[in-house]
Parts: sequence; C-alpha cells; structure tokens
Amino acid sequence: MSAGRRLHLNAFLMEAGHHEAAWRLPESNPRADFDLRHWIELARLAESAKFDSLFLADGPALIGTGEFRPPGQLEPLTLLTALSQATSRIGLIATVSSTYNEPYNLARRLASVDHVSAGRAGWNIVTSAGADEAANFGLDARPGHAERYARADEFLKVAKALWDSWEVEAVLADKATGRYADPARLHRLGHHGRYFKVAGPLNVARPPQGYPLLVQAGSSEDGKDFAARHAEAIFTAHTTYERAAAFYADIKARTRAAGRDPDGVIVLPGIVPYIGSTEKEARALAREFDELRVPEYGLRQLAAVFETEPSAFALDDPLPDSILARPKLEGSQSRADLIIDLAVREQLTVRQIISRLGGGRGHFEFVGTPEQIADTIIAWFEGGAADGFNIMAPALPSGLAAFVEHVLPILRGKGLFREEYEGTTLREHYGLPAPANQFHR
Repeated sequence: MSAGRRLHLNAFLMEAGHHEAAWRLPESNPRADFDLRHWIELARLAESAKFDSLFLADGPALIGTGEFRPPGQLEPLTLLTALSQATSRIGLIATVSSTYNEPYNLARRLASVDHVSAGRAGWNIVTSAGADEAANFGLDARPGHAERYARADEFLKVAKALWDSWEVEAVLADKATGRYADPARLHRLGHHGRYFKVAGPLNVARPPQGYPLLVQAGSSEDGKDFAARHAEAIFTAHTTYERAAAFYADIKARTRAAGRDPDGVIVLPGIVPYIGSTEKEARALAREFDELRVPEYGLRQLAAVFETEPSAFALDDPLPDSILARPKLEGSQSRADLIIDLAVREQLTVRQIISRLGGGRGHFEFVGTPEQIADTIIAWFEGGAADGFNIMAPALPSGLAAFVEHVLPILRGKGLFREEYEGTTLREHYGLPAPANQFHR
C-alpha cells in the first residue's frame, strides 16, 4: 500500500435509513423516498462533512411487496441532477443496470449529469440479479450470470467510445468563420458486436471528467474479474476483517494481472454504525431497531437471495442443507455466499440470520462508541482491508449526523480524512486521473 494514503468516505443514502425498520422510528419520515427536501438535506449534510461522494442504489423493480417496507425509489439519475444543483463539490454516484439499458441512451444520460454537475458524476455498474427486474422488460427469465457480465463488458466498451467520440478540440465556436465544430474530431464508432450495434458519435460533448467515475459492486468471480478490468471504485460487503482483507488482496492482485495500477482501484466496504456515547447506549439503539423488524419481511428477502420460497426455511432452525450445499444461483452469488459463511461461522438460526441482515443486508454492522467505530475503521484501513468505507447509517438523517459529529473528528485528528475539499471533481476527490481519449490525435 502507498504511504500517506487518505481515507475515502462515501455516504450511501437510502430513504429513511438502511435498517429495514428505520421508517417506523418516531422521528423518521415514512415518505422520505419521494421527498426531495429529505434528499437535499442528506446531500448537504454529507457535503458539509467533506465526504468524497454520495451514492444512490437502484433496481428497476418494486422492493419486496410493499407490505412491510417502502418499496419505491426515485429514478437515481433524475435525483442526482436535482442534487447537483443543491450542492457544489460532493461526488454523485448512482446505480444503473447495464442489463436493462442501451449504451447510447445511458452514455448520454451519464454524460449529461457529469456536465450539469461540473464533473461530479459516477456510475455504479450492475448487471441486475433479480428475476422480477427481467419481468419488467418483457423477459420470461433473467439472462444467465456469465452472459450478463459479458454484455456488461461490451456495454462499457461502447459507452467509453461514445464518451470519447467528441475530442476536446472538436468545438471551435468560431463566430468569425461560422465554423462551430471540426467534423474530423467527431468520431463515428461503427460498433458491431455480439450484443450491440451502435453508430455514434454521441450527441453530448465529452464529459468534464472524461468518463464518469466507474464503480462496480459485484463480488462474484465474474464480478471481480469485471472490476479488475474496469472499476475505479468497488463497493463491497464483508462481515469480518479477515474476509475484507482477503477480498482486498484478491482484487488488487487481479487488477495488477489485468495490467492496471492497483492503487487506481478504491475498495470501499460498507459499515452500518450504531453509535452511542457508551457501549450500553449503542446496544440499546441497535435493540430498538431490531424490535421494530417484521420477521416475515426478512424471511421473504432471505428467500429471494437463495431463489427459493420462504417456506423452505424454519425460523428457529439453521439454514437447510439444500442451502448449505451452495446451489448454483443466477442472482447475487456473492451475497448468498456471505450469508452462508456468516450462518455457519456463528451457528445462527434463520431467525438470527434475518436479524443480522436487517440493518445492512450483509454489510458489516458495528455497535459501539465513536472511538470504537473510528478504531475499527482505522484498523481495516491500515491493515489492508479497505481504502475507505461506505457509511450506511441505519436511520437517516440522524445516523449520518451522529457519524459526522462524533466519529469524523477522531479520524481527522489522526490525519486520515480531509478538512476541506482540495479538488472540484469526483475523480479528484478519489485521487484518480481523467482517462485519455482513445480517438485523440
């Protein structure tokens, strides 16, 4: 690892909070999902704390059935556009599926967000694991896991070429001669591939960052290989330091083998912090959330991960042998493996498993004082398990405000996190260069 590293922090925002019962807290806004004022408040809070970025997850389908948790989401690129006008420096990252989009339209939308935000856009590239998502796009079944990643690979190749299709020197804007652009510097692609046929050029100038920051969130074998080839930041989930360190070493090695600089890939595991002035207070806070859970919701979500029915599980029994055998899944393979490993390592019943998943869906949950949380973050960062963290507050805005007020000063006191922004673009926050234009002469 490089000397003098700086910790990177991303605020992972999710409606009333990451805990599945956060909307039930007395102080929570149960309609936060569609309340623009709520999102602006969160974005401004994260920017005031000098976070590198904020992140909006997304999927093109209803979350669950809507019975036990708010099931809807604003379209994230639309929301980021609004947030870009309410902020000035913080990076703006959204999940958008490569499986249920086309390269031209998505490259155009992402380039547009990068322009209107003055170079702060990021794309979390996902291949969409849910069968319910496929059904919304006229498919009888989702494409296979390997095929989704093969399509994503070609999708990204085309998107990069579209972003490069305007050279910086293309625009002349010469009023005297009447020449607005040099057609020789606007490039057709003529792409004919397995999945896409795209002529180009894009009808939006090259984004201020060259490309939006490219983020990846899959930890399967296919996902890690894809990340090694393309990702500049990786969002990942681990429940132990040992798992996180092994993933970190693996992804850095794969990146090096792909001919890229491992320091150019920022690994950000998630952490769900329950913060109290004492351990007793923090445990009471975590217990308050847990008591508001509806076990039926957790059971349905667990069944969805393992592509089975809730009736396959008994709440007070361990995971069934059919699950422990790790059946081949077409959905989220890495999340299924994480849950099995957690259940076996801690000998958990199904009831205990869904309790442990209630706050962060398999991300690392930490219950403790600000000093204990800061010490854990530092240990993972300095021990080779992370370049920074996704901060996943169990309730919003209160959990993010508590982190900013009580944990950040400790990290700053150690010289690990910025006092002020030093750059203006998302790439500058992460210390990453703008990519070269493949068509530049």
